[in-house]
Amino acid sequence: MYDYGQYGSELKKNIRDYWWESMTRLHDNIVGIDAAIFMHPTTWKASGHVDNFSDPMIDNKDSQKRYRVDHLIETYADELEAMGKKEEADTLLSAMDRLLAASDFEGLKKLIEDNKIKCGMSGTANWSDVRQFNLMFSTQLGSVTDETNEIWLRPETAQGIFVNFQNVQKTGRMKVPFGIAQVGKAFRNEIVARQFIFRMREFEQMEMQYFIKPGTQKEWYEYWKHDRMQWHLSLGISSDKFRFHDHVKLAHYADAATDIEFEFPMGFKEVEGIQSRTDFDLKNHQEYSRKKLTYFDTELNQHYLPYVIETSIGLDRTVLMILSEAYLEEDLSTAEKKDSRVVLKFPSKLAPVKLAILPLIKKDGLPEIAREILGSCRAHFRCFYEEKDTIGKRYRRMDAIGTPFCVTVDHQSLEDQTATIRYRDSMQQERIPISRIREIVEKEIF
Repeated sequence: MYDYGQYGSELKKNIRDYWWESMTRLHDNIVGIDAAIFMHPTTWKASGHVDNFSDPMIDNKDSQKRYRVDHLIETYADELEAMGKKEEADTLLSAMDRLLAASDFEGLKKLIEDNKIKCGMSGTANWSDVRQFNLMFSTQLGSVTDETNEIWLRPETAQGIFVNFQNVQKTGRMKVPFGIAQVGKAFRNEIVARQFIFRMREFEQMEMQYFIKPGTQKEWYEYWKHDRMQWHLSLGISSDKFRFHDHVKLAHYADAATDIEFEFPMGFKEVEGIQSRTDFDLKNHQEYSRKKLTYFDTELNQHYLPYVIETSIGLDRTVLMILSEAYLEEDLSTAEKKDSRVVLKFPSKLAPVKLAILPLIKKDGLPEIAREILGSCRAHFRCFYEEKDTIGKRYRRMDAIGTPFCVTVDHQSLEDQTATIRYRDSMQQERIPISRIREIVEKEIF
């Protein structure tokens, strides 16, 4: 589990808001909800999580370190590929997929032992048997122990959308096709949480379930693949940093699935999943709740259970993606002087601070002008005001937190109501009227 500081939480909020606005405001037929984290225990029976949401694990008896079996084998396969043994790596992964699909735990252990896969901590291959490990966190509801019921912290936000399908459809007078979006915390008891905020036990998801007429899932699946990739590209990231990874082994409820993968420093990893879930969810919730969840299509004059296309993106993974892409160490040395800077080249619309306002000195009326600029801008976007240290040091601090614009107020500002604006990425500076500062910043961030 990780805490986000003042700039990290602002970055996270900006990503969340950008996703929410692009989903709900820019689509005519998608609305948002905020479902509860605690849900009736039967919800998770209907969703399949009680019976299917578990991972095979294995322990090294010497180090006492626990591994998810697929992660252990995948890491070894990556090592083989790095050694130029791609064919062996592919064969190993194919065998793993077959054994996982068959829940053949003895076969998985044998696969690990036959390939002499070792624990990274102990360096030995002294393994326990493979066992199932439930990924849901349980807790108790109620204040008296013997009257409590075991409930689950939600491992995904999607089920809150499905159980509210009919409420939203009727109160919003929604017509198929339509979508329901949600952002919220989810919890998974990961065996090995790893790679910083890429895989955590407490994380945040941004999900949208799109309800469609049965038989149209193929075209809508392709539509959302394209739409979601365009959203990622709108962040200013090069297209060669993304790829689709189509699933060969599908979840029990899906008839098509793909991941949008980003090239992190540790390689291509999933940031978003897109799945055609058929009518599995509504059908099961209808069965377990004994409540009719069909939709009446007035154009066809018939009832049916809608199919669903899901888009699910990890907010924390997106934060890591943005940080990975933005972080840069630049050598600015010249023949006369050594110099460098650390800069976060965030897209302006996502930057935690949009504008830094910096009076050159703390006297002669310069802070007063700077404060006036702050007052005219802070209601429209996030600003930062600072007087301390040389202007060069203040520029470097703003570069390090990714602030795209800095405005310096100097003595000329007193004479002609102009100021110097500095652009983070190019470090170029220009003189502009103070009255244009807000306009220039807003043009880049909205």
